[in-house]
Amino acid sequence: STQSTGSSGINAEYGEIGVFVKLTNSYCLVPVAECEAFYSVFEGELSDFIKVVHTTIGGCRVVGTLCAGNKNGLVVPNSTTDKELQHLRNTLPDSVKITRVEERLSALGNVVACNDYVALVHPDIDRETEEVLADTLGVEVFRQTLADQVL
Repeated sequence: STQSTGSSGINAEYGEIGVFVKLTNSYCLVPVAECEAFYSVFEGELSDFIKVVHTTIGGCRVVGTLCAGNKNGLVVPNSTTDKELQHLRNTLPDSVKITRVEERLSALGNVVACNDYVALVHPDIDRETEEVLADTLGVEVFRQTLADQVL
């Protein structure tokens, strides 16, 4: 079977773009992979405005699923290797605070919805993680359900 390519040049394999990418007002994390067309769109559209960083988290390409971030900070799971953490610290803007957190609900992008002002989190997230999110992202954190469903 063949996959269609949209006008942006992104292969249909990447239809769920938020799984692979974390985009904020000060940086964009994209996974390290073999598909250069995927990255060239981000580089071409964003690199004049924000830093585009190629990385993995815990050796995985699903960086959008595994981290939570905004213009102020980035919170990554404990599975993030020391090498990956150092790469992020070396490449993200100095104004971005980066924290690695021990959290049972380690797919942080699935249990934290945040912007530059507030974060909504899964009701079962650890209290320590809630504090780390507030401190690192500079936001007020609310444990929340949507339509009686957990985040």
